[in-house]
Amino acid sequence: MEIYKLKDFEKVGGDDFDAVGELRITDIRQAVRNENRVNIFVNDKYAFSLDIAQVIEMHIKKGMAITAEQLDEYKKASEFGKLYQRALEWVLSRPHSKKELHDYLYKKVYEKKLDKSYIDKIIEKMISKKYIDDYKFAEWYAESLSERKNFSIKRLEMELLKKGIKREIVNEILEGSETHDAEEVEKIIAKKYHKYDDKNKLIQYLCRQGFPYDLVRDSIQSFEMDLRN
Repeated sequence: MEIYKLKDFEKVGGDDFDAVGELRITDIRQAVRNENRVNIFVNDKYAFSLDIAQVIEMHIKKGMAITAEQLDEYKKASEFGKLYQRALEWVLSRPHSKKELHDYLYKKVYEKKLDKSYIDKIIEKMISKKYIDDYKFAEWYAESLSERKNFSIKRLEMELLKKGIKREIVNEILEGSETHDAEEVEKIIAKKYHKYDDKNKLIQYLCRQGFPYDLVRDSIQSFEMDLRN
């Protein structure tokens, strides 16, 4: 299926691009598996594919003569478009941080031996379109982890920093959540206190979850006082 209703041009013979003196786009067909992409044929041979927006942006039309340099440029645009589409589908599956996207793209570029400059270009494009927003991601991630049991603010802070979120964003997101740890510790102690024969083991468990030692110690002492009363 052709995307453009253009006048037919005389086809240039030859099986290999380098074996002829002229390169010409002889056909533009809609891709079978992805209706948003088109396959481009040069000298009657499949050369590369682009998404429709790229075709319009680069003014590619059936019958136009191109240089070897242009052909190389179009092939790079094809690689970029495919990688961007994969990254977009991945990003839209759930919120992601800038660092997560960078790590994802780096892996894909390394696996497929693509141009490393694609990484920054795609990240910039994603940010400009607001598909990537570290502040919104941090809000979503903090809320998601806070809903889990036994999750301390300290551990949440560490997780956000590991995701590449800047310290000032982390501090702002976690501001005013001082009461979270105290409430969580009280819940855990009430649930697990009688399961531990050794109080020190309960303290160690709570500290491993990221709760401050002083808070854990004081909360257990307060819980034991309530038991005696």
